[in-house]
Amino acid sequence: MNVLKKVLLLVLIAVTVSCQKTKVTKVFTEKDISIIPKPAALQLQEGSFEFTENTQFVATDAAQKEIASILIDKFNETSGWSLELVEQAPAKDFVQFVVDEKLADEAYTLVVTSDKVLITAKGNAGFLYGIETLRQLLPASIESAKRISSGEWVIPNVTITDQPRYKYRGLMLDVARHFFKMDYLKKTVDRLAMLKMNVLHLHLVDDQGWRIEIKKYPKLTEVGGWRVDQEDKHWDGRYTPTADEKGTYGGFYTQEELKELVAYATTKNVEIIPEIEMPAHVSSAIAAYPELSCFGTPIGVPSGGVWPITDIYCAGKENTFEFLEDVLTEVMAIFPSKYIHVGGDEATKTNWEKCPHCKKRMQSEGLKSVDQLQSYFIKRMEVFINSKGKRLIGWDEILEGGIAPEATVMSWRGVAGGVEAAKQGHDVIMTPGSHCYFDHYQGPQNEEPLAWGGYTPLSMVYTFDPTVDTMTPAEAKHVLGGQANVWSEQIKTEAHSEYMIFPRLAALSETLWSPKESRNWENFSNRIVTLFSRFDYMGINYAKSAYLVTHDVQIDMKTQEVSLSLKNEFPNADIRYTLGDKKLTEQATKYTQPLKIDKTTTVHASLFKNDQPVGVPFNTTIEFHKAVGKKVTFKETYDDQYKGEGEFGLTNTLRGTKNFTDGHWQAWLGKDMEAVIDLGAATAIQEVTLGTLENQGPGIYFPTSVTVFVSTDGKTYKEIGVEKRDFAKNPSFDLKDFKISFEKQSVRYVKVVATSLKTLPNGGKAWLFVDEILIN
Repeated sequence: MNVLKKVLLLVLIAVTVSCQKTKVTKVFTEKDISIIPKPAALQLQEGSFEFTENTQFVATDAAQKEIASILIDKFNETSGWSLELVEQAPAKDFVQFVVDEKLADEAYTLVVTSDKVLITAKGNAGFLYGIETLRQLLPASIESAKRISSGEWVIPNVTITDQPRYKYRGLMLDVARHFFKMDYLKKTVDRLAMLKMNVLHLHLVDDQGWRIEIKKYPKLTEVGGWRVDQEDKHWDGRYTPTADEKGTYGGFYTQEELKELVAYATTKNVEIIPEIEMPAHVSSAIAAYPELSCFGTPIGVPSGGVWPITDIYCAGKENTFEFLEDVLTEVMAIFPSKYIHVGGDEATKTNWEKCPHCKKRMQSEGLKSVDQLQSYFIKRMEVFINSKGKRLIGWDEILEGGIAPEATVMSWRGVAGGVEAAKQGHDVIMTPGSHCYFDHYQGPQNEEPLAWGGYTPLSMVYTFDPTVDTMTPAEAKHVLGGQANVWSEQIKTEAHSEYMIFPRLAALSETLWSPKESRNWENFSNRIVTLFSRFDYMGINYAKSAYLVTHDVQIDMKTQEVSLSLKNEFPNADIRYTLGDKKLTEQATKYTQPLKIDKTTTVHASLFKNDQPVGVPFNTTIEFHKAVGKKVTFKETYDDQYKGEGEFGLTNTLRGTKNFTDGHWQAWLGKDMEAVIDLGAATAIQEVTLGTLENQGPGIYFPTSVTVFVSTDGKTYKEIGVEKRDFAKNPSFDLKDFKISFEKQSVRYVKVVATSLKTLPNGGKAWLFVDEILIN
């Protein structure tokens, strides 16, 4: 029996080893392929290729080996394999780079068969994008930094032919308003490459910080790189430091650090374009060297918002241009990029109008306006930049007064500037705020971290197209591509920056890379879910805002019935809801049509995937109170900009959100609100609540007090309660209910007086926003 047991054991071991060596066979469908951006052409074949510990990568030079290491390193982390790099292809089980000079610079083909994987390209850019596509064919778990014990690294047999629609596919990071470390910039480069983006535009200079070492002018970073720490206050609620106050918040990059970043980005086919602002957004430089301004007045580095921007470079002094040429000479030695970005936006030229140096310059150059003086400024800098073999990019304001001859326009105030530049024969990069400003909100403000106004959800980004339909074919040829911008006034941390960039950058990547005719939101919505899993493994703090359920509410004032609609960004979304205190489980009711509500009701809802709720659940209470549908009269009518829903706006059960432009709020500028509600008949009440909003950035402040008066005849009122609140600096934005309770009594008329903050820290007028008045 012992001999028989040994024989059986040996057979079992042999069978086990044989099974371990047998490759996995898996049947794929097109739904299993979730590549973003979508390839230009993909054909699914029968069969599959499995990566094993014996798979080899065939690379013939150092660049190919570096590109191969992207996957080799991932297999090492997830499986513990040390996959071999070789220069000659074996019989099978290998990935090989093949050179084809006939392909375009960034084009590639990827052919996967059961025996091998071939990536064909003209050069390193195509090989990189081929390997990134191969990476996305693998399970999302390939991104894991931890060992995967049971990973099956099987991909479908496919033939992919791919190349970009646009040659410029960029992301701008504002490192001037808030400074981000070099490691984060490198991670951003990696993620750009994964999504086949090829430009990182670094906004290195602004009023609030100078972030690049300039050896000839050390005070640019010694002084301009640091500001007084007021990070506990709203960006637009910070005081202006004096010239002698020492800054402690900030940082800068040394030239060696930036050269290292450029070298690293080159291996990822990412060009880094520096932006050195001029003539405005340069308070940090003027704080370091006041003589660069018109009047030489010493200033401090601003800690927050600056408007209007009047501390700008003097266009009349020669030393201004000597300084900028010196700065750009050092900048161009660091960045081999084709372009140098000079900003050129938002210059308030009131000092130029008064400056004797500027007046003299205008006279000697025959200039008729300060706009023409700015044009002179930019054109002069372009001549210098061109003399160094570079090209100038500026924001679309450089069109004002006459554009520099060879300048490229970055159109941010919509697409009109880009269209006009293209008509004049200039190259254009489209980056309209409506679709490409990733500092905007991407979900309901009540659920989102602080952002810089606006609403740019994932689905809106996906509708972006850099080429405008009205363009002629000749004009369209001038559109180089598009870019996302992440202005960082409200973005203090790397985690917050990631949240604003992802997943919207994935949507933008597809609009810039993939053929227009292949774009399909429903198809993209399915593929983005797989990318979310990849992001999870990568540890990216991406926004899940696209999962959020949003709502629209209408009320029939005659029947006093509310119609509540639920929606989500994803098409055919499985939204389920419960009412009252019922929990959201798989048994929740599937939403199919607007809910009709005629009494106080709490609604919970969520998007469901695989019978499980995903994302942050939606919760709201439609509160029917004794003032619903009752007419409100005001001592002074609300401002025309913020009318809410008119005369019934404060008594229609609908509540304003943290988005002060949501159409629900009624507002007064520099005035108190005095509202009278006629309940129609004597009614027993014991509580009055006033909803308010505070967002100190745009000047919206809580009232300092809310007082309630009651009357039986509408003539004689008695004060019945008051809630006071002292002014406090608030860097966030908040909702607050002022609630006044009292002994139950029968009244017909209720007067609510909200007292506005009378004097702002900057001397301006305060906005008072209210919605709604609830009476119970």
